[in-house]
Amino acid sequence: MTRYGFVVDTTRCVGCNFCSMACKVENNLPDSIWWSRAYTDGGEVEQTPAGEWPDNLSMSLMTVACQHCDDPACAKACPVGATYKDADTGIVRQDYDKCIGCRMCMTACPYTGVRTFNWEEPKYFLDFPVGNVDAPKHQKGVVEKCTMCWHRIAKGERPACADVCREMARFWGDFDDPDSDVSKLIRERPFKQLLPEKGTGPCVYYLV
Repeated sequence: MTRYGFVVDTTRCVGCNFCSMACKVENNLPDSIWWSRAYTDGGEVEQTPAGEWPDNLSMSLMTVACQHCDDPACAKACPVGATYKDADTGIVRQDYDKCIGCRMCMTACPYTGVRTFNWEEPKYFLDFPVGNVDAPKHQKGVVEKCTMCWHRIAKGERPACADVCREMARFWGDFDDPDSDVSKLIRERPFKQLLPEKGTGPCVYYLV
């Protein structure tokens, strides 16, 4: 059994969005579509702290995308099986050809903003594709989200976001392998998860 997921070290992440850009290029994401974003946990404005200067300020940064849950609410809600959990990898995937655009998965997912819906034919800044030739082709009328770069994993490669993190804050691996980097990190370091009370079992852990 394999259970792939991410560990993000929030003490190292600087919110540079390299991971977000790598995801966008690798997957040739249409204009205005992002599968991953770096968010500021702090003040009301991005990249600003909460609290009062000079002695009571706090800020951290978190990269947020699909959490590839152990028990994904999105898959339960999809009436046609277009959203499903891959039995071999644990990755929560989308089948664009099956998707009927009902957006029930978006409603069921507790993680706001990790899915997008293509209302129109995909449009791009450049007039030629820039992504991996094996990345899924984008379609009108379907829901999209992070695929964990399953097209790379199938070839023995790592997700693009994990390869480009310049602060070495992003780790990827198999949580069912006790000797993997991700398993060791969550054994040795304190962490938090997003909305654990929802019972979905997210496979993204944030070191604190």
